[in-house]
Amino acid sequence: MNVEKIKALIGKHHARAAEIRRRIHRRPEPGFREHETAALIARTLEGLGVRTRTGVAGTGVVGLVEGARPGRTVLLRADMDALEMTEETGLDYASEIPGLMHACGHDGHVAGLLLCAMALSEMRDEISGCVKLMFQPAEETEGGALPMIEAGVLDDPKVDAAFGCHLWGGAREGTVLVKSGPIMAAPDDFRIKIVGSGGHGAMPHLTADPISIAAQAICAFQSIVSRRKNPLEPAVVSVCAINGGTVHNIIPDSVSMIGTVRTFDEGLRDSIPRAMEGVVAAIAGANGGGYEFELLPKYPALVNDARMTDLVERAAAKIVGSENVERAKEPSMGGEDFAYLCQRVPSSFFFAGISRDPENPVLHHSPKFAWDDGVLRVSAGVLCQAALDFLEG
Repeated sequence: MNVEKIKALIGKHHARAAEIRRRIHRRPEPGFREHETAALIARTLEGLGVRTRTGVAGTGVVGLVEGARPGRTVLLRADMDALEMTEETGLDYASEIPGLMHACGHDGHVAGLLLCAMALSEMRDEISGCVKLMFQPAEETEGGALPMIEAGVLDDPKVDAAFGCHLWGGAREGTVLVKSGPIMAAPDDFRIKIVGSGGHGAMPHLTADPISIAAQAICAFQSIVSRRKNPLEPAVVSVCAINGGTVHNIIPDSVSMIGTVRTFDEGLRDSIPRAMEGVVAAIAGANGGGYEFELLPKYPALVNDARMTDLVERAAAKIVGSENVERAKEPSMGGEDFAYLCQRVPSSFFFAGISRDPENPVLHHSPKFAWDDGVLRVSAGVLCQAALDFLEG
């Protein structure tokens, strides 16, 4: 496929896509409530003459760009949801919704995929096969990829491969990171309640102190990572919130903790939570307390197909130059429900850099998260090129 034509069409429609990105950024919506965003996507696709289906798994949208000749089908995916946090960027298109913000680039994922649609819709006569556009809800929370798969997004027509892009604060603007094999971790959550018996802070010997039990458990969790698994196998155990007590002189009856376990290996994914529960049971029992332990499994690890990753690498080199395409040296401990697509069809997920200062990465999930609209040329360009290269086969 003519690379210069793809670049020209991306350039032609970039301003429109950037404005759509800013509209979405002003009006962020949380998972499975992306009604305004989904309506904007549907109107845009329909205006391009793209066959469009709405209400997929709640708020999901699917578009189908049909080529002039028969062939295979490739899927391109974007996520739509925002985060529950208050923006502090000071941008003139900052969030207008208190307590909600696009702080992970999903506004750019949507706008980038719509920019793909704008370009591809002008290339139908040159396409053999179909490009399916998947706009999914709730990547940050319950996960919308699996419900969309269960609703048939990989069927009618059957999808043969899938590609996705994430804007990435740890990479320089204008660069693309690819990696075959594991690239993002399985992000499981846990909830723990330590049950003790409270009393006066001056008489701890008359209590079963749940705060003390929780503190010992938190420290002991780290020995699971450092001493009870192969050090060459990545894993993270993080307690991210702890709640218990009300005033300075009362030992409470209970303490609650929530956190995350990140792994790539399915064996570790199973064994680490079991080891954590064993730690909590032993420490609570030794201190006269009890516990409740709940594991909340989320997405599997995201594992890229080697052939599809090679294809993305070549496609990216056409768009940004081979000197700006890198093989990531290590995976991210972040999670992504694009993993479900990887389990079902040959797929590859890549990163488009957004940082202008290599020494100061742009922090995702930060109230000051910001990036330049020009990045859409890279993300959309590589997605378009990869899709067309796959269809040309």
